[in-house]
Parts: sequence; structure tokens; C-alpha cells
Amino acid sequence: MEEGPRGSRLWKHPVLEFRRGRRIIFTFDGNPIEAYEGETIAAALHAAGIRVLSRTRDGNPRGLFCAIGKCSSCLVTVDGIPNVRACMTLVREGMEVRSQRGPGALNPAFRPRRSPTRRLEADVAIVGAGPAGLSAAVVLLEHGIRPLILDESPRPGGQLIKQTHKFFGSRAEGAGTRGFSIAEDLLRAVGEATLLQGAQVLGMYREDEGEFLVVALRGGELLRINAPRIIVATGAMERFLLFPGNYLPGVYGAGAVQTLMNVYGIKPGKRALMVGAGNVGLIIAYQLLQAGVEVAAVVEAMPEIGGYFVHAAKVRRFGVPILTRHTVVRALGEERVEGAVIAEVDENLSPIPGTEQVLSVDLICLAVGLIPSARLLEQAGARMAYVPELGGRVPLHTPDMETTLPGVYVAGDCAGIGEASTAMLEGRIAALSVLASAGRDVAAEQERARRALDEFRRGPFGERVRKGKERVFSLAREAMGRWGSGRTG
Repeated sequence: MEEGPRGSRLWKHPVLEFRRGRRIIFTFDGNPIEAYEGETIAAALHAAGIRVLSRTRDGNPRGLFCAIGKCSSCLVTVDGIPNVRACMTLVREGMEVRSQRGPGALNPAFRPRRSPTRRLEADVAIVGAGPAGLSAAVVLLEHGIRPLILDESPRPGGQLIKQTHKFFGSRAEGAGTRGFSIAEDLLRAVGEATLLQGAQVLGMYREDEGEFLVVALRGGELLRINAPRIIVATGAMERFLLFPGNYLPGVYGAGAVQTLMNVYGIKPGKRALMVGAGNVGLIIAYQLLQAGVEVAAVVEAMPEIGGYFVHAAKVRRFGVPILTRHTVVRALGEERVEGAVIAEVDENLSPIPGTEQVLSVDLICLAVGLIPSARLLEQAGARMAYVPELGGRVPLHTPDMETTLPGVYVAGDCAGIGEASTAMLEGRIAALSVLASAGRDVAAEQERARRALDEFRRGPFGERVRKGKERVFSLAREAMGRWGSGRTG
């Protein structure tokens, strides 16, 4: 792959075409940095070879990890304002960015101003513009309801915009189509919806009239949104892995690697170690190879590969070893990843002394699973339960995707980790349930969507999720007394 001037931007790719905006200049710690409009601060700094974005109080370096605003690893100071998320903030001409040590301290010359407040009303508010949220919006628009969609990312589409592989399943859910193309189709279909990008939802509160108030911050403006019905589709967060050196810049979550490569066209490194051989790990290993990044190995702690054979076969054709019963035990380096130590593990998943191998890599990608991002629902008072089959704490909900909060629905990974295709189906079901609660006759559509979801979850890969959902439904019945009444928050 061809590299851009002064950095590692991709200019040619076998699948993707990167449309970059106008070239601009901003500064980082006083040094000029070339960037393109539409890039985040973190992406532009990575393209310039800068990995250390901040430091802890003890001076340990920190860099990009999740790239979706769910951690504190990439906080920087922008134009005197501390604790700005570099992964979610777009570059501007003349912007002054500085690394910070520990929690940022305000510039003494900075005088914070009270954010102006704007009130909005919507028949339905959707939090999250990923596969679930967008699919819900499409259904509502088909039935004449224009939803208000809030999304904190600078680019809507969720994880779909990072996916270059073709989806499996039924044609109705995008089988045979690449993920980023599905995102483009969904975004075109929701063109008449009100989509507010860069809107960070701060909280959700019930008002006296029974409606919920959604409070969000967007571009320095505080939004107060009233809606009788809300669909929460906030996705998931990356799981972390404990090992010495895991804090070093160059240790990334799987989604961050995909964001850099497939959204912004920037190589995250030159030689990678992939940790995890599920579908995500295998797919990203192949995407790294597509981007011209060498993959030293894929390690998997379990005795068998967790992903589909077709994905493993693609990686193996490049000569990349997939080592089962292996894990990473240490990252090497002072300021950034310079190597990794891997080792075999025993039946208790503990490293076996004497089996260590040292790999020369500058990138360690962790594809070790996801955690539902359901904190907004928990803050609002929804009943929650820890369900390991679904990835962690999830909101209790009915098969119609309604939570224990009347009028609040959930869909996608925040309701339990699954596939993008199942997230789209859950989004459709949530929207149809909203319509049914408003008196619309959508019973036939609801039944078709439920059948499609059940069909998709059949087979060995869906058994764990089915078991988790059954438990959630059972607990929801207990909490509500019966479907549709007696809810407690």
C-alpha cells in the first residue's frame, strides 16, 4: 500500500475508496500537523506517526484504544479546554491541541461560558445511529413517523461503516453485501429523519407528564428533547485484557483498528499481533492484510477457533499462523508497543512457563469480546441483570424490545451482544412495537420480523444468545408482572 506524505495514510485499497476533505494545519504540543477535514484528532495524529496522546499522573503514556468515546485513553486539551475526546472530535484549521497529564487542568485564561439550551420535541427519539437505530428509523419513516436520531460519532452508521466483508444470512438482512454498503443504504433510507451527529447524550429523565426528557450536548449547545417514546440503540464497548504493558500506545481494541484502517484510511501499525480468533479477530486480521499491515500471528486461548472456517481460511492463505491455546502475556516497549510475548496456556487458561515466544510487533489488537453499552438505560432506572450469554449487564426487556420503563425500547448490542444482522432485526422489532403502542396495525410485520430473528439465531452460533434472551424475557416478566403493565423502574 502507498503511504501518504509524512504519515501512514492509505491511498489505494482493494475494496475501499477514501474521500478526504480539504488539507488543513493544526498544532499538537506546538508542532504543526497536516490533516484533512473530516478526520478526527486521533486519526490525524496517527497518520503523522504520533501515538502518545496523554500521560497518567505517574507519567505513563496513553494512546488511542477504543475510538468510540467509551474510554479515557485519548483525552487531550483543545483550545484550552481539557478532557476532550480525540477520537470523537474533528480537526479544524488552526486548532491548538495539547497532550495532558492526568485529569486536565483548565487554562487560567479560559473562561467557561454557560451553554445555550435548545428544546426539541419528537414523536420518537432514537439514541444511536448504528445498524439497530437506523433500521428502527427506516421502519418508522415507512409508516409516516419522522424520528429524531442522536449519535455522538462524527460519522453515523456504527460498526457497519468499518466492515469490508460480505454479510451472511438472508438477503433481506444484507447477505452478500459489504457492511459499509449496508450502512450507506440505511443512511440513504433515513434521509428524511432528523439526524443529529456529534450529540453526546448525557442522561434520560422522566418528567411529570410521563414523557422522558433526553439531555444531550452538541457543539457547545445543550439539547433538551421531549419524546413520548424512545428507542435506545447505544451499541457496545470493547472488553479489555489484563497483561503487563497493556496501557502502551499500540494496544488497541478491535474497533479502533477498523476505524483507523477502514474509516479514515490510516495504517494502525506495520506488524500486528491479533489476540482472539473469533469472527471479529479473523475478519480484522484479514483486513489488516488488505491494508498492507503484516500479521505476525493470531492467538486464541481456547482450544478451537471461535469464528467461521471461511474467515480462518482467508488468513491462513497469507501464511499467518493461528495459534490456539495461546495468549499474549506481555507487551514490550517504553513509550509504545515494540514487541509482544505470547505463550501457551493450560486447561485453566494460565500461561505455561517455558513456552514463551517474543514477537516483533508494533500493534497488538484485542478482539476478546464486547460489553453492552447500556449505562444510559441504567441511569434512567431500567431494571438490569447480569447475563453472561449476552456479554454482561443488560436491560430487562420483552420480546417486543420494551424495557421496564414504559415507552422506552432497546435494540442491538446494548440489549445483548450479537451480530449486526440481528441488531437490524431488533431495531425493526422495536420500531414496530412503538407503532403498535400508538395503535397502528402492524401485527403481520411484527410476526415476520420475529420469525426472521428466530431463524437467524438458529444453529450453534446462536444458541448462547437464545439462552440469554430467554433468561432476560423471564426476568422481565417477573419485573413487569405481565407483558405491558406493572413495570417498575
